[in-house]
Amino acid sequence: MLADPNTAVPDLIRGTAKLLIEEIRLLEARIAQLERELAAIAKLSPACTTLLSIPGIGLLTATALVAATSGDVSHFKDARHFSSWFGLTPKEYSSGSSRHLGRISKKGDRYLRMLLTHGARSVLRASKVAQDAGREVCGVRRWALDVQSRSNHNKAACALANKLARICYATLRDKEPFGEIDRPSWPTGFTPHR
Repeated sequence: MLADPNTAVPDLIRGTAKLLIEEIRLLEARIAQLERELAAIAKLSPACTTLLSIPGIGLLTATALVAATSGDVSHFKDARHFSSWFGLTPKEYSSGSSRHLGRISKKGDRYLRMLLTHGARSVLRASKVAQDAGREVCGVRRWALDVQSRSNHNKAACALANKLARICYATLRDKEPFGEIDRPSWPTGFTPHR
């Protein structure tokens, strides 16, 4: 619109708008360069490549998790403690034999919690689209859709983010990529598609 001389954009605004567009393009180029550098760093890190095998864990989440933990989760007692480190586990109000779980604590690293939650929302959305298209949805994706059908989207996203954090713990602890299918039941030479 700015290049067209017959546009309805006033002349007073055109110059400023062109400068803003140039600045946005420059920032987009810088972001693309940083993403390329981050991808190169992630390829060199075995922990990052292991985390990238998990649905909902992308480049930013994997590199942030490795940066926060150095790729070593041995100092965490178990997966629940790792998940609670992000503030993703529900508060527990228990008495005697009754156990009541409340809201997530939101204590911990806000940035990592946000990345895990956005990854969970992405998995939920992709799973719903796949289900609506008639494709088979299994594993973590099926579990997430089941939780969503019992509660609501936001609770399902938090529950899935909690589960993703626990899966991250297991993959970092075992130093093996995530696999949803029971591997011993696979035929020899079969490789599953993700």
